[in-house]
Order: sequence, then C-alpha cells, then structure tokens
Amino acid sequence: MTPMKLAVAGASGRMGRMLIETILNAGDVTLAGALDVPGSPALGTDPAAFLGKSSGVAIESDLARGLAGVDLLIDFTRPEGTLRHAEYCAAHGIKMVIGTTGFDEAGKAAIADAAKRTAIMFAPNMSVGVNVTLKLLEMAAKSFSEGYDIEIIEAHHRHKVDAPSGTAIKMGEVIAGALGRKLDDVAVWAREGVTGARDPSSIGFATIRGGDIIGDHTVLFAGMGERIEISHKSSSRVSYAHGSVRAARFLADKATGLFDMQDVLGLK
Repeated sequence: MTPMKLAVAGASGRMGRMLIETILNAGDVTLAGALDVPGSPALGTDPAAFLGKSSGVAIESDLARGLAGVDLLIDFTRPEGTLRHAEYCAAHGIKMVIGTTGFDEAGKAAIADAAKRTAIMFAPNMSVGVNVTLKLLEMAAKSFSEGYDIEIIEAHHRHKVDAPSGTAIKMGEVIAGALGRKLDDVAVWAREGVTGARDPSSIGFATIRGGDIIGDHTVLFAGMGERIEISHKSSSRVSYAHGSVRAARFLADKATGLFDMQDVLGLK
C-alpha cells in the first residue's frame, strides 16, 4: 500500500514539530507538505531540519505549493487559519485532521460544511487517554446525576490563548449531554463576588494558565460525604501527535464526513 501523504500546518511551532517527528517515525505515512504563516522565518526551510534530517519538502505559506500532492492536512493552528485551510482542502479533495480549538458556532458550522466535500476528523483533543476519559465521564455523569456538584478544572501553559480549553468544554458537553442538558444552559464560566448558593444543576469551570503546563484536566463530582475526581494530565504533546496520525489512518478510506476521536477509537 502506498503510504498516505500528510502535511502539517504550523510546521515551525511546538505542536507542528511534534507532528513532523511523529510522522517521520511512523513508517506507514510520509511527510509530503508543510505550511506556516506568511513572513515566518521558517519559510523555504526543510521542516525536518530541527531533527537534523531531510524530508525533501519545504515549508510554504502558499497553499497550492504547500499542499501539492498531499492526501491529508493535520492542523493545530488558529481558527481563522484553519477555516481558510478547510475551505481549500474541501475544494481540492484533501482530507483534514483538525485539532485547533477556540471556534465559535459559525466556525464549527463552516467545518461541518467542508466535511460534506471531504473527510474531516475534528476534535478538541487528539489524546487517546483524553478520549477514553470522555467515555468515563459520560458513564460517571449518569451515575452521579443527583446529589453531586460538578466542577471542571483545567490548567495550561501561559501561551494558550483560549479559555476554557476546548477539552474542558468538550468534557462539559459530554457530561451535560449524559444528564439531558445543554451545556450553554448550565455552564458557570467564572465566579466572583457574592454569587449566592450554588445551583445544583450547574457545571462550573475553573481555568489556570501558567508556566509550561501541557494540559491538565480534572472533573470533580462532589457529593455529601464523598468526592470523586476523574483526571487526565499530559506530560508531553506526543500523545496529541500519535492520536492525530491514528486519526489520519482512520480517514484513509473515507471520502467525506465529519468524525471525532470517539469514532476513531470505536467508542460510540
């Protein structure tokens, strides 16, 4: 079988480099393209140079050059860039794995529209561990539906620009769905001042930003006389990269459609 040809957006960034290293080491896929923003000092260089290797491709800002002959693009950049990439990929039959977070409803709708023309795997977290945790949270929420207060605490590095994290929001959505609620109706995004007693139907969020924390998430189910905590802690971005390549393999035989990591892992 011919190896799947992958490209990476944000190739000179921390996540981009982790993806490139994972692809080069995978064996059954190949790095065939790399993108970065106009003006990046990395443009024109080999995306594998930081590893002391040569990939045979150059980092491009022009989509036509950077994605020429590519089967799939992995994108962990910013919403505005990802949406531009999604439109191009949909028009040219290029599949996508999207790990970008911070989309508004219009952005999510645009991705769903692009998925009518190409295959897209879109998830706020590509970690296999996080996605198994989401399944555990669904089960736990059904058991703790009465008498337990639910709080979601997340921590990330100082450079993360959106809050709460996409993973924390997804956790809230999964829990709310298991309880027959909509997250927007029950979420408490912040607390300050005299807030009054806690609404027992609410799902609270707390956000921490500092240092080089890769990503920590804890869901607290606090009842009378006991407290249950379900946590996932990332010590490296490598789990996101491995999950992304696994998602790319999943899309290999898909022509169109919108999928998430629960589909990839067979957890639905």
